[in-house]
Amino acid sequence: MKLRLETAAMDALTVRLFDEIDERNMGWIMAADTALRHAFSDALIDLIPSYTTLLVHYDCQRMTFVEATSRIREALKGLQPADTQQGQLHEIPVWYDVSVGPELPAVAQGAGLSIEQLIARHCGHDYCVFALGFAPGYGFMGLVDEDLATPRLKTPRRRVTAGSVGIAERQTAIYPLLSPGGWNILGRTAVPLFEYAKRGEPLLRPGDKVRFKAISQAEFEAAGGDTTPLEERV
Repeated sequence: MKLRLETAAMDALTVRLFDEIDERNMGWIMAADTALRHAFSDALIDLIPSYTTLLVHYDCQRMTFVEATSRIREALKGLQPADTQQGQLHEIPVWYDVSVGPELPAVAQGAGLSIEQLIARHCGHDYCVFALGFAPGYGFMGLVDEDLATPRLKTPRRRVTAGSVGIAERQTAIYPLLSPGGWNILGRTAVPLFEYAKRGEPLLRPGDKVRFKAISQAEFEAAGGDTTPLEERV
């Protein structure tokens, strides 16, 4: 860990701890999150952890820039990584099918696998939730096996159905609501991520782990899943 502070706005600082994305970073990120929340207390407006950084948004009417930087450095002095086993493990059921996961064939071909092998590989790893963003409840997860890594689509879709599960480079994620998107879509889940987020209780939080489980169309429909095929890119 190598602490660097970067100005993000007149009332926000980026706390950079690492330069490379690695699951081993999360213990440090989680520990820094706890320490900074305690240090800033009610002067904290928001604190957003990510892959290698934390964004500290503070009340500049209650604290100067110099005071904020001093508090950060003091709070992180002697920091020790948190126990990453404290995060929750979520098993997310996914219906993998070309009708709702049109990039299944292309991603499988790129990895030299059959579609069935690709599904097994995608379900065979517990993914760390590194950060939340893009949309309420959207968790950026990784790291996908290197040989499954696939670039974003050159032409993003205008509409990606809620619950769509995709890959972009070495990340994987679930779209919590209907939105544009350029990730390679492999399947769909009926887990209502947006509903959790709307209640202020996001299902996925940084430091959690996600394990995908392949289910049948019948199981997906029984859980209330939408089987409408994903629209083609235009």
